Amino acid sequence: MTDLKFNKFLLFTNALVPLGLVGFDAARGNLGANPVEFFLRTTGVLTLVFLLVTLLVTPLRKYTGRNELAKFRRMLGLFAFFYAALHLVTYSIFDKSLDVGAIVADVWARPFIALGMLAFLLLVPLAVTSTNGMIKRLGGKNWARLHKSTYAIGILGVIHFWLIVKSDVFYPALFGLALGLLLFYRLYNWLQKKSALRNPKARAV
Repeated sequence: MTDLKFNKFLLFTNALVPLGLVGFDAARGNLGANPVEFFLRTTGVLTLVFLLVTLLVTPLRKYTGRNELAKFRRMLGLFAFFYAALHLVTYSIFDKSLDVGAIVADVWARPFIALGMLAFLLLVPLAVTSTNGMIKRLGGKNWARLHKSTYAIGILGVIHFWLIVKSDVFYPALFGLALGLLLFYRLYNWLQKKSALRNPKARAV
């Protein structure tokens, strides 16, 4: 097994560890008084973690010079989608019993549900276009433009989390700070490129 395959295997197995631990606790009845709420909260947090780690890959790659990190970004993004799908399935089936009317009413009455739904809908095309074939069909520039929506999804996810917890905003604030730093990096990088284009002499130096 090559180093890349082994590292991807490690990433894959470790990304499933939180789900395994929750399953172990569920089997022992250790998910608290409201297991559905616990699982919803856990999968929601894991979605944000993998989303932010996916966004972190590019800055890490550029500052460390380890270009091989880019090869793990797709798997990280797909795990973000995986946990988001579990989050939605848990809400739809175990919380709302697949009652479409109740789900629609919930979306209408509680804005944070609508934001979460919107974030998931924006994640779907990113997951669908994650294959090499789709990248070729879309073209590199169009694919990159589409996947920039990851930042918008992150913003929606953080707001969704913030509105859920209401008063205890420590963890949503941490996610918001991390996302803010990543957005600042993106803006700084964009300004640097604009400056280089305007000043070719400085770029040559």
